[in-house]
Amino acid sequence: MSSTIYIETSIIGYLTSWPSRDLITAANQRLTHDWWNQCRKNFDIFISQFVIDECAVGDAIAVKERLDVIADIRQLDVTEAVEALADGLVHQVLLPEKAQVDALHIAIATVHGVEYLLTWNCTHIANAVLRPQIETTCRSFGFEPPTICTPQELMEV
Repeated sequence: MSSTIYIETSIIGYLTSWPSRDLITAANQRLTHDWWNQCRKNFDIFISQFVIDECAVGDAIAVKERLDVIADIRQLDVTEAVEALADGLVHQVLLPEKAQVDALHIAIATVHGVEYLLTWNCTHIANAVLRPQIETTCRSFGFEPPTICTPQELMEV
């Protein structure tokens, strides 16, 4: 049985965007492509309506490309438990209100028991300072949190 992974929207953005002139962003885009092409097959991949909604915003051509990439990926259901945990994350981790959708990404992966949450959002999700608070909050709601990581951290699988 394959490990499960939730793909957060930033991964799709890095996968489909034009190469950046910023060296760090360009390197992260390359790592994303490498992970997608070499490692993705090792996982059962999931997304949510939140990913679809975020991918559907912006330039029409870019939207089509992002939505095409995720078209065959299975969706996890949004439940009351997901919404309750997301609210708990916003209030207990003290995430800003603008990070509500980030909390929803964490919550949906957590509630559905996904093993990994793959993201490039290092501000509110893959953040070493916030991670212990995120994990404590998830556990206080009775759930084991996923391992939150970037493609670079998951390349060895």
